[in-house]
Amino acid sequence: MRKIYLVGFMGCGKSVVGRQLSYALRLPFYDMDKEIVRQQGMSIPEIFEKFGEEYFRNLETEFLKNFRDEACIIATGGGVAMRQENRQIMRRTGLIFFLDASFEDIYKRIKNDKNRPIAQRSTKKELERLYYYRRKFYKRAAHIRVFTKDRTIRQVVNYIVFQVNRLKGEC
Repeated sequence: MRKIYLVGFMGCGKSVVGRQLSYALRLPFYDMDKEIVRQQGMSIPEIFEKFGEEYFRNLETEFLKNFRDEACIIATGGGVAMRQENRQIMRRTGLIFFLDASFEDIYKRIKNDKNRPIAQRSTKKELERLYYYRRKFYKRAAHIRVFTKDRTIRQVVNYIVFQVNRLKGEC
């Protein structure tokens, strides 16, 4: 089995689901944002402030190109699927799950999160526009769409485990 990528809007649950999935599938879990923070030695807001969003997006692409070659689970950043190059890399190297959460659920989770520069500098309306704009890219990237509304984390994880096991021979 190759990599399992979790894509979706910020706050959709990629990191939480990824950690649980790691236990269920006995695979290492990596949070792309945390790995980039570790590599750069500064927080995401600091990277945005010092170098800008484009620089950060380039770091995400470099991460996908150069990250270790092992079967693992990767929670991607919310903007990763925007770039066609990133979608191609992920589709070539793994199985992509789109965690499709409602905007209202997401907004409740991110509205006060200081580690999300885009959420902090945007109004609710701007975030909602960004959410709907990005959804088409998540759909394009994904092999499998996972609806999270009214589902517990355990239910979401169990569904992904079921799909991974179902597809094992094809990956």
